[in-house]
Amino acid sequence: MIQWDKTLLGNGLRVVTVAMPHLHTAEVALYIKVGGRDDPPAKEGLSHFLEHMLFRGSQGYPTGLELETAFEAIGGAVNAATDAETTCVYSRIHPDHVAQGVALFASMLRTPLLTDMETEQRIVIEEALDDLNEKGEEVDIDTVTSRLLWPEHPLGMPTVGTLASISSFTREELREHLGRYYRPNNAVLVAVGRVDHSGLLRAAEEAFGSWEEGTSPPAVPFAGVQSIPRTLFVQDEDSQVDLQLAFRGFPISDGRLMAVRLLRRLLSGGGSSRLHLKLREEMGVVYSVDAVIAAYTETGSFSLDFSTAPDNLVAAVAATLNELRRIVTELVPPDELARVRSWYLYELEFGFDSCYDMQVRFGWGEVVGVVWPPEEEQREVLAVGSENLREVARILFAPGNLNLVAVGPLTPPLKKQVRELVAEYERWYRNELQGNEA
Repeated sequence: MIQWDKTLLGNGLRVVTVAMPHLHTAEVALYIKVGGRDDPPAKEGLSHFLEHMLFRGSQGYPTGLELETAFEAIGGAVNAATDAETTCVYSRIHPDHVAQGVALFASMLRTPLLTDMETEQRIVIEEALDDLNEKGEEVDIDTVTSRLLWPEHPLGMPTVGTLASISSFTREELREHLGRYYRPNNAVLVAVGRVDHSGLLRAAEEAFGSWEEGTSPPAVPFAGVQSIPRTLFVQDEDSQVDLQLAFRGFPISDGRLMAVRLLRRLLSGGGSSRLHLKLREEMGVVYSVDAVIAAYTETGSFSLDFSTAPDNLVAAVAATLNELRRIVTELVPPDELARVRSWYLYELEFGFDSCYDMQVRFGWGEVVGVVWPPEEEQREVLAVGSENLREVARILFAPGNLNLVAVGPLTPPLKKQVRELVAEYERWYRNELQGNEA
């Protein structure tokens, strides 16, 4: 059993502690409910850029060096991350200095100076260039796939922004974004490790008690509908083709996500997973294959990713679609399901020893509204049976959810063959599954 406590301050800030008193460390994080999907039109990357600018100094620590040094003096190594829906600033801190760490977070988030923007713009542009080829074309497969999954919506845009948007940011826009979203009732402060809840509350009241609550605008909802499979091919000179089979998935509060998590482990991730055995060990056409789940407020995705030589692409896609046919028609054997369940439960227990894992579970979970105590998750894992997996797989892997993206040296005949495989999968699904159900 993991012991955790939550208190709501008068201004709406949620304060969470997860006590792990046997440890010699603490992890402190502050989550804000703002991410790439909240960026204004033509200002893609603004949330991510603001996160970067928090490190450029504050009223109490006028330079980035002074801020970094202050964290290091208490055992810290401050870092941050921005995704589609959240921004997080976090650091390991010595347990004796948690209050000082909380004060440092308050200085960063409440009184950033937002100076030296031009230098940071150059840095973030270098980050954005990683997604482009020498012609300036977008070749990062995650970004390309997101545009296909969520067209003409902020969820489909790169969180880092574009070269044009990054260059266009002004200090006034950063100030407006900060005032709009960086509010206590839109935030969660979490500390994990050798921490005391009452002590964290005192530190939070002192550092954040005068932080004024406000109303943040709601995110633009995604209401797009997909009914047929889609393919997208991006030409790029490389020795391999990067491929992603991405299915429209379930939102973050959907009860079927536990079955999806087990499906991910069945298909990919370990040496005994189906696609690892098929594509790597039997066929020898990939080095690795990964499966990734994304879940947002009203939508989500499940993607299968691998890279392979152009000559192997058709065989690899065919084999992958065949594995999906199996998983939507056949019940997972009891021994395979038991193995995957055990693997999941052991990984869950391993996370009990990680301050970082626990701050994500209870901090990120709180800010997105899906706090999941480990014992509840254990019960849900054990409740998923083979019938549940097949039922969820039939919904998730329906061809109307399928988006196939390939980036690399692609010839017209190769594209044609891949499209034919997708069309064949759609015909099979409609005839074998939907036809039988009718």
